Amino acid sequence: MMNKLLVASSMAALLIAGACTTTDSMTGEVRSNRAGTGAIVGAIAGAGLGTLAGGNDGRNAAIGAAIGGLSGYAIGDYMNKQQAELENQMARSGVGIVREGDNIRLNMPSDITFDTDRSEIKGSFNDTLAKVASTLQKYPKTTIDVIGHADSTGADDYNMALSERRARAVAGFLVSNGVMDQRIWTQGRGETQPIASNDTADGRAKNRRVEILLRPVTAS
Repeated sequence: MMNKLLVASSMAALLIAGACTTTDSMTGEVRSNRAGTGAIVGAIAGAGLGTLAGGNDGRNAAIGAAIGGLSGYAIGDYMNKQQAELENQMARSGVGIVREGDNIRLNMPSDITFDTDRSEIKGSFNDTLAKVASTLQKYPKTTIDVIGHADSTGADDYNMALSERRARAVAGFLVSNGVMDQRIWTQGRGETQPIASNDTADGRAKNRRVEILLRPVTAS
């Protein structure tokens, strides 16, 4: 327990450092991201560890300590509201949104996010991803897993590296648009988790994707 408390304290200190300002996604203006550092310090002093619904995670401990976690009915209500806003913002964007229990998964096919064999986000997708970032700022009591995937074309190690670069590109965009980087975890999974057959062009297109998994931080 002491080790967990130390991890939470350290992570919470990072949150304080990063939570004071954000960059407006539309104007580029640097502005306050919290009511004030003093309020966060008070929250850390008075709050217990936050844990992820379904598992332990250092991010959740820090976020739960800094701004409080969710419990009971509040979890579903919070995620319902976040899902509704995302669905409204993502309408006709090509981004798929799936509810998985208390979690929300955003599926971003690579044909709308990246050119073939590239990890730079398409300029045409910037506005859509900026809307995602704006919604994530409004709902800070979630962690954000950004996961890159590839089809089976090419060498395994190349696909893994490409999927990692794409995940980092999306995460970097979110951070540059005001989302706290302490909430974010990235991973590339290469071709290991297909959602369709790699034997067809359509299936390979579906497998080339970036997912954003949102999970609620719960009070201990």
